[in-house]
Amino acid sequence: MGMLTIGAFAKASRLSPKALRLYDELDLLRPARVDPETGYRYYAAEQLERARLVAWLRRLGMPLARIRKVCALDGPTAAREIRAYWAQVEAETTTRRDLAAFLVDHLSHTSTSTSQEDTAMLELRYASLSDTGLVRPANQDTAYAGTRLLAVADGFGTGGALAGSAAVEALRFLDSETLPAGSVLNLLEDAVQGATQAVRDVAATDEEVGTTLTAMLWTGSQLALVHIGDSRAYVLRDGALFRITHDHTVVQSMIDEGRLTPEEAATHPQRALLLKALTGAESVPPPDLRLQDAHAGDRFLLCSDGLSSVLTEEDIRRTLSSVPTPEEAVRALVAAANEAGGPDNVSCVVADVVEAACAAAQPLS
Repeated sequence: MGMLTIGAFAKASRLSPKALRLYDELDLLRPARVDPETGYRYYAAEQLERARLVAWLRRLGMPLARIRKVCALDGPTAAREIRAYWAQVEAETTTRRDLAAFLVDHLSHTSTSTSQEDTAMLELRYASLSDTGLVRPANQDTAYAGTRLLAVADGFGTGGALAGSAAVEALRFLDSETLPAGSVLNLLEDAVQGATQAVRDVAATDEEVGTTLTAMLWTGSQLALVHIGDSRAYVLRDGALFRITHDHTVVQSMIDEGRLTPEEAATHPQRALLLKALTGAESVPPPDLRLQDAHAGDRFLLCSDGLSSVLTEEDIRRTLSSVPTPEEAVRALVAAANEAGGPDNVSCVVADVVEAACAAAQPLS
């Protein structure tokens, strides 16, 4: 068999012409010849084996960068690489299965707690820490932890530090004043409108200035969550770590649509591009608002992307599981981020849900 047109090669390899053009651009599967006048691609018959391997690996969901690595290996070594990749996929699937079970439990409002635990008074033990990191000249993060309010903001633009601190400051009254009766989510939503205006005042209509905001308000039995941007909230429960926020970023939307794998997103050039944040714009997309159940023994983490972009979720889980107090946890997490290069400001809030020593907490109605 001689040279094949791109159409014939696509049919034989079960790759679309569009995919073949992409793999040519990525230097993954170059055509044997390109017509200098028409630009038409031609492939050699002996390229079919590699093309079919690429197609099979894409069906597995393997990222293109890793496919390029596998295709450069000899058979036995390539087999070991595929085996290692599939072991990673199975581990990630297990994590997603655990998250699904967690969400079913949360959304169904089920609990395995005993009656004594259900009636026990709960409170938070908390700590916060913000660090400039090893590369950035200034810290634009803000971290706050109090008896009711936990918050992390990651500012950006020339006035990013002021925007982040203004957003958190606008919520701090929730921590110290007598809270009115009513829906806690409505209360938090009203407070966030104040935070939005505070950021708008700082930014002075400059949409390049703004901040992320991830905050939780303790009710005595639950945490009301507000989230916009790519700072994150996690809960460590029974030794397993669950992310309870969804990044408002370009790459996360591409993952949701199936256009990127999480591994590809980690090196995507637009991975820091936000779809939602608090800015100086007249119209700001609404943040996510919801209630999060809390059980005695839960450990919550709020963090800026200066932590989540350099540490894996397993690194975070292991650190949160290995230290006894929130104070030690925030120090250990910031130290780990800096040991990983500290490319960005890093901020953490850690709060443990514990049984109260005395009935001093006043839950919101």
